[in-house]
Amino acid sequence: MSNNVYSNHDVYNQPSDLADVNLFETDLPLQAACKAFGADWAIDHLNRTGAVTGSAHVQKLAWEANRHTPELRTHDRTGHRIDEIHFHPAWHHLMTLAYEGELHSLAWTEKKAGAHVARAALSYLWNQAENGICCPAGMTFASIATLRHAPVLAEIWQPQILRPAYDERPLPAEQKTGLTVGMAMTEKQGGSDLRQVQTTAKPAGKSRGPGSSWLLDGHKWFFSVPQSDLFLTLARTDKGVTCFLARGWLEDGQRNRLKLQRLKEKCGNRSNASSEVEFYGLEATIVGEEGRGIRTLLEMAHLTRLDCAISSAGLMRQAVSQAIHHCANRSAFQKRLIEQPVMGQVIADLALEAETMMWMGLRAAASLDRSEADETEALLNRITIPMAKYWACKRAPMVAAEALECHGGNGFVEDHMMARLYREAPLNGVWEGSGNIICLDVARALHQKPECGEAFLAMLSGQRGKDSRLDSAIDTLAEDLPKLVRDETLARHVVGKMAIAYQASLLLEHAPAEIAESFCNARLGTGWNGHFGGSDSPLPVNTIIDRMRVATGEGT
Repeated sequence: MSNNVYSNHDVYNQPSDLADVNLFETDLPLQAACKAFGADWAIDHLNRTGAVTGSAHVQKLAWEANRHTPELRTHDRTGHRIDEIHFHPAWHHLMTLAYEGELHSLAWTEKKAGAHVARAALSYLWNQAENGICCPAGMTFASIATLRHAPVLAEIWQPQILRPAYDERPLPAEQKTGLTVGMAMTEKQGGSDLRQVQTTAKPAGKSRGPGSSWLLDGHKWFFSVPQSDLFLTLARTDKGVTCFLARGWLEDGQRNRLKLQRLKEKCGNRSNASSEVEFYGLEATIVGEEGRGIRTLLEMAHLTRLDCAISSAGLMRQAVSQAIHHCANRSAFQKRLIEQPVMGQVIADLALEAETMMWMGLRAAASLDRSEADETEALLNRITIPMAKYWACKRAPMVAAEALECHGGNGFVEDHMMARLYREAPLNGVWEGSGNIICLDVARALHQKPECGEAFLAMLSGQRGKDSRLDSAIDTLAEDLPKLVRDETLARHVVGKMAIAYQASLLLEHAPAEIAESFCNARLGTGWNGHFGGSDSPLPVNTIIDRMRVATGEGT
């Protein structure tokens, strides 16, 4: 009986929080992937990050940052327009930890093979802690690819962007210890169709050359990270849609000429600010070629799409870890939940899904690392990143929902991390291109460079003979890829099949045989109905769950 005089009953059969575990040190598949793809030099760094992201301290910060959401402050107390956003201190603390840990910069500052893989692993770990801060870190990381289209701007800003420092102060960028970079692309009338941009730009003076100043007028429906020090945006000149870089604050300390209209009341990603914004003579500088703005942004979008895939994989990993922890420590009907045969099948299937998403995301990052020196990897890079983005983002909400169901009602209250993961899971599917846009991007790559399809099939064929189901899937894809080029209605069907075959090939090459065979049974066999735990071929539950159980810190 409890000695607490305020309690009139005992509390039991309630699992404790899964906290103070090292998310890297206890993740055997992630360690194996980092080694396989050339990032084992970053083990110490990843270990440190795993300890931070799995700590109870960071979990508390994430809870506070999501509970106390950003507030827009348009004016100060004297009536001056300031257009600033107020965050709970927990947000700034999380951002400081992430930036000091080089979440935004490692891929560019480490001149080593596997740098993008190591940075992807950092993102994978941080997305298990708090997804909101990964948005500004991801855009800051990806902005380097676009800024390199403007060497003068890159020389000015890149060193400061890549510093391992976060500075929350609303100051001109030159006065800050570190910078964040945002994006303001989407307009009401266009959505994903950036050709519909109505924001206009005109030269501030007579010059239109590199580094010259332009004035932008218009409205953006989504301004991601409106508190950013620098941000990329699109506007229309007389030569067409053009990419621009703008400051958040001008050199004299005043806000650049913009008005934040309102913050978006998002269903997830609530710790992070997104807004609508009005430009009225916004001072900006052209990035890349005038009239080719969408093309200039493609490399940045490619990187942020990779981040969407990694983010979704990290979220799935955390959701599955939470489900295993709960079911291993709660009993019903005289057994622990995880020992119930049907629940065991569900958990094992979820664990397979989470692991394969990690392998797919890190292998896509590896193709990015290798693409400059290897033409085949460049072709794989073009096709596997949007493929991974599509499939990971489509599966994440399903995994989150099923993992939440494993908790029963406990998972559906805001006191539990699962509620936040559930609300967060759909976001990456709509950010940086919805599913249809992404699948059509894969089809476009196959059309423009048929060699992409050839390289993809050749990679899969490297695992021929190891599993007859993968062999059959490769043969089917060889017929399907040309069909996709001719008929875009097949886009989702074919890209989904590509992703599953890709995952199977990676597991056959890198994972223990029983894990790879289980995945081929569950996803390439004839009995898969799309439901977790719904295959007609039972999974080796203990083998699969024990591989993931290490990540939860559970011993039995």
